[in-house]
Order: sequence, then structure tokens, then C-alpha cells
Amino acid sequence: MIVRRLIKKLTNNMGNAKYRIGGIAALLAAGVIGLRSCTIVPAGNVGVRDLFGDVSAREIPSGLHAKHPLAQIRKMSIKTQEYTMSIASEEGERQGRSDTISALTKEGLPVDLDVTVLYRLNPEKASDVYKTIGMDYAEIVVRPKIREAIRSNAALYMAKEMYSEKRQDLQNGIRVYLSDTLTERGIEIEDVLLRHIGLPEKLKAAIEEKLSAEQEAQRMEFVLDKERKEAERKEVEAGGLAKAQGIIAESLTPEYLQWRYITTLEGLVDSQNTTFVITPYDQKLIPMLPLEQEKQKQ
Repeated sequence: MIVRRLIKKLTNNMGNAKYRIGGIAALLAAGVIGLRSCTIVPAGNVGVRDLFGDVSAREIPSGLHAKHPLAQIRKMSIKTQEYTMSIASEEGERQGRSDTISALTKEGLPVDLDVTVLYRLNPEKASDVYKTIGMDYAEIVVRPKIREAIRSNAALYMAKEMYSEKRQDLQNGIRVYLSDTLTERGIEIEDVLLRHIGLPEKLKAAIEEKLSAEQEAQRMEFVLDKERKEAERKEVEAGGLAKAQGIIAESLTPEYLQWRYITTLEGLVDSQNTTFVITPYDQKLIPMLPLEQEKQKQ
């Protein structure tokens, strides 16, 4: 409405230079006001309206929106973000120096832990985060809570457990701790990645040696169990053979053996390649049968 009136007034007084300059200035002012009366919130962000310290409780979703010309719209990301604390100077949020976390185990030994936390801002609590924490909530809240979570949970485990079978439990404990303490502040934890656990070298070598010995003992137990089963298999097999031989021995009667003897001898006599057959006649005499002559007679 203001712009329309200015344009009409400028048109009516076009011949007057004074009015012409004033009209141009008015148009420029109207343009500036028009531009400041709208805002664009990018995708993956929400806007928080701040008018001279009066923060609106209603977040602005992504898109084009009208606003008060003097109000500031703070754009806050609701995408997944990561916070890494690492011993490597080129990694993590604080570049150029080690940012690993030192903690004490259950037995009081020092360990260094590298961790990456995946988190995001709750879009429905962006205004509260802006009012109570500010835009730099990652450094003000997320970082201290990560350090607190790691140190609290590391104290629950022995160094050996943390290095081996309890590593996943430690990681889950850190995630639960962060979720419990940060969700109410408007920050949602998606995952915790325990990247590295640094132990003193002597302790690390001792743990690795012990784990190697345990693995070797488990391997030998497997071998012994396999040998026991093989021995049982052979015992069962031998028992079966013995039983079979007993059955055969019981069936070898004198009559059966005599019948087998006669049928075998008959086969030898009928063979074309046999010339002589020496057979026991009785205990004192072994006759020799000239089979070739008999075959020629036939």
C-alpha cells in the first residue's frame, strides 16, 4: 500500500525534480523494507525469530516466510551433525592438536579414548536451545557432556574388559548417558562411535599376550574335543567289526566249510588255465590231480 501511494505521488509530480528525488528515495526505502519483510529458511534448517531479544516460541520451517522488518531470523541446522574428539591432530573439531579424552578405568589405570558422536537439533526445541544455550550449543553443551559421559562410563570397566569383550557395552553406556542428559536440552543423540582406546604400552602388551594365551587354550580344547570324538568313533567302529566277526565265526560250521571247499575245488577243476590242483586228501596224504589229461580226454 505504501509503495503504491509513493508511485502515484511520484507520477503526479514528475515535473518537479525535488519530488522526483524524494520519490526515488522512497522507492528505495520501500524496496529495502520489502526485502527485510521476508526471509528464506534453507532446507534442513529451522528459523528462530528474534525481535530485540524477544524470541518467538514458534519455530519457522524451511521455505519463504514474511517477517517483521526489524526481526532477525536465526537459522539453525536440524541435520545430523558429528562431534569428533581424536588423538589425531588433523581430525576432530579442534584442529592442530590432540583432542583425545583421558579417563581412568575401574582399577585406576589411565586410558585415552577417541569418540565420534552423531547428534541433531530437535526442530521443536530450537527456540529453547537458542534462548538457553545459544547458537554455539555444540561447544557449550555437547562437548562437555561427551567428556563427562566417557569418564563416568570408563570408571565402570577394567582395562582388559574395555579393550576386548566390554567395548560395545562401554559404547552403549556412553550413548545412553548422552541421550539421558541432552535430550531434555533439545539435542537428540543418534549414535556414539568409540573409535580408539589407547592403553599404556606395557598393559596393552600384557593384555594382548593374555588374550593370545586364552585363544590358544580354546584352540587346544577344540583339538582335544575333536580327538575325543574321533576316539569314540573308532571305538564304536571296532565294536561293530567285532560284532560282525563274531556273527561270521558262529556261522562257520564244519558242514558249511566242507561245502565251500567242494564248490571252490569244482571251480578250479573247470578252469581252462588250471593244470594241477593239489588238495589235502586227509591229514597224511596230499594227492596231485593231473587236470590237463582229464580235460584232453573230455
